[in-house]
Amino acid sequence: MAKRFGYSEKVMDHFKNPRNVGVMEDADVTSKVGSVACGDLIKLYLKFDPDRDQIKDIKFESYGCAANIATSSMMTEMVKGKTIDEARKVTFKDISETLGGLPRIKLHCAVLSRQGLETAFLKYEAKRGRVKVDESFVNKILRGVLDPIQGVDIISAKILENTKVEGKRISLGLNAKKDSELAKSLTEDIQDAFEGLDIELDLKFKD
Repeated sequence: MAKRFGYSEKVMDHFKNPRNVGVMEDADVTSKVGSVACGDLIKLYLKFDPDRDQIKDIKFESYGCAANIATSSMMTEMVKGKTIDEARKVTFKDISETLGGLPRIKLHCAVLSRQGLETAFLKYEAKRGRVKVDESFVNKILRGVLDPIQGVDIISAKILENTKVEGKRISLGLNAKKDSELAKSLTEDIQDAFEGLDIELDLKFKD
């Protein structure tokens, strides 16, 4: 059955019996990457030991295909108990290889799960005052926000036209018509991406 779909037995196992799935009410940080509109979405919940920067617990929710669920499940297994520095060494290729490989067309799922992890780390470091919320930080977070039509991040899709950070206010110029379905989808996904951070978002769409 697994080979018929191009998936390894391990992928099918993590798809049918995902590890660390669910919501964590007392998470230190959450991250949401992807888009329901383009078919792949992951939300991560992380709890840390602040003295060691160790991932004490990690859970995920996923909307998407078997590979999306399996890569998120495997990623959480691989990083749980690790420090941030150790977990950052886990690549999307490591996730795919540990699962016994993925069809090329599904490799983006491993990339997305890894992006979700990095987004969570960035937000955690920002909340603890270790990284500055500047234009570079904002662009890194936005790598997890996808254009629902092209299925790539809004920077690569050239939807993000400009970024301006003034104190806690983040202004984003977006190449989408105001009141369009795309604008509504982007507004929700961008707000979710920055959830939990002490910032104010100002999204500017085309008239």
